[in-house]
Amino acid sequence: MTAPTTSTVEIPAAGTYRVEPSTSTIGFSAKHLFGNGTVKGSFAVTSGEIVVTEPVTASQVSASASAQSFESANPKRDAQVKSASFLHAEANPEITFRSTELLEQGGQWVLRGEITARGTSAPVELTVVESRADASGLTLRATGTVDRYAHGITKMKGMAGRYLAVDISAHAIRT
Repeated sequence: MTAPTTSTVEIPAAGTYRVEPSTSTIGFSAKHLFGNGTVKGSFAVTSGEIVVTEPVTASQVSASASAQSFESANPKRDAQVKSASFLHAEANPEITFRSTELLEQGGQWVLRGEITARGTSAPVELTVVESRADASGLTLRATGTVDRYAHGITKMKGMAGRYLAVDISAHAIRT
């Protein structure tokens, strides 16, 4: 049953959906140079699963991204962020998300969960800004803010921003 809750968010039919990495993205932006500049980039989604239940508030989401896939269009910066100073991608190859709660709050759907990066888990809150469902699957878009300090990634304070604004777009196929 698909019931619109806002103009852009539809509740998909109950079931299990497998996230398609090739059509899903994690984009981010962050301030740098003491807030005078903005860095934009992405991470590659490697896997994910969305389990929609009745009631929808009991639904669960899990996803993984490759820490090695960090890309900001600056190879020197990308190498530094993947290094032991930041993500330590060699020792911590995956960044994962696991939901803990889905709720409707102020007319918006909010997905709460934990992101694990560099071996440290920290809470995150994502706002579902778009959800479209059809017979074969669903497309979701969510936004939120990730605090890199909460993951112990504190190098270059001031030069590299503390918060990353994330924009997640996921396409999932019903299994």
